[in-house]
Amino acid sequence: MTVHRARAAAFAAVLTAAALSLTACGSAGSSTAASGDSAKGGKDPKVATAVADFGGMDALVAAAKKEGKLHTITLPRDWANYGKIMDGFTAKYGIQIENENPDGSSQDEINAITSRKDQDRAPDVVDLGSAFALSAASQGLLANYKVAGFDKIPDTMKDPNGARYNDYGGYMSIGCDAKKVSVCPKTFADLLKPDYKGMVGLNGNPTKAGAAFGAVYAAALANGGSLDNIQPGIDFFGKLKKAGNFNPVETTKATIEKGETPISVDWSYLNAGYTDLFKPKGIDWQVSIPSDGSYAQYYNQAINKWAPHPAAARLWEEYLYSAEGQNLFLGGYATPALFDSMKAAGTLDATAVAKLPTIEKPFTTFPTQAQTDTAKKAVTEGWAKAIAG
Repeated sequence: MTVHRARAAAFAAVLTAAALSLTACGSAGSSTAASGDSAKGGKDPKVATAVADFGGMDALVAAAKKEGKLHTITLPRDWANYGKIMDGFTAKYGIQIENENPDGSSQDEINAITSRKDQDRAPDVVDLGSAFALSAASQGLLANYKVAGFDKIPDTMKDPNGARYNDYGGYMSIGCDAKKVSVCPKTFADLLKPDYKGMVGLNGNPTKAGAAFGAVYAAALANGGSLDNIQPGIDFFGKLKKAGNFNPVETTKATIEKGETPISVDWSYLNAGYTDLFKPKGIDWQVSIPSDGSYAQYYNQAINKWAPHPAAARLWEEYLYSAEGQNLFLGGYATPALFDSMKAAGTLDATAVAKLPTIEKPFTTFPTQAQTDTAKKAVTEGWAKAIAG
């Protein structure tokens, strides 16, 4: 594996220094009754903006247990350790999670909120890439809620009113099946080599999925672009398609295991996780952080403004931003939003920290909302044309 395990603290410090965010995740599941009752001694859960509105944590837990369910959407179990996170939440509180469309996209999540407004089968919570989280917030789709550790989340990593906040992040990386590829690529420039015909895939479509959008941004930075100009990234994938190297099959755990996508440009925590996952199956999945296109981002947590299980949704956020939840993200090779504060408090899982990858060229300046909006517009308008033919 070419992702080195040393210098993990530097990796995390770079990510938590400043950030907006990006995401990939998807759609909603059918469910039953929501709770419209006021929390005992507090506000209606649908308008609660902090745990104090419930009368304390015990009251929030009681209200969430009364609802009995939580609807999540597009949370693959192997994505940033979400499998263990969901299992941990259910084990701790006895609340069942219905997770729909685990391989969906951020846009699928937003579509589920807008199309299922006031429906029992709507998602309670979403995990969105930055471009999509900012869009959802601007549309008024998200509930304001500040978790107990809200003040510990850096200001650059959250909406001041609590509409959305970063949860975990990572770098764009190149994963490669070393048993199917003689020499694994380490940079974006390498991906254009004739050795990789039909091999290079993305995790989703960049017009819908944060992971793929991040790959285009990284490719732009590797090819003379900037945070103000993502067009060189779009052009790069056009060249990749013209060279015959681009693989239109969207990368998943299954496509990698079947050998359908031997090279995948994806987030570091996913590719690094695949290395451990596939090793017992005889797949040598190697990972590199491309030095010519260093790009990092965080995903965002948010609550559906019309969540059918509003108390459970808020308890879910409290769980994710507890030391337990943040360390579970860390266990999935992702850098949690509260890394710095937990490091200072001595509550980080040191073993998990040691497994974070080395970054040769740290990415320290994150795109603004205006830059993200401009980039998203360019990708939406130019992607299909770039890879057509």
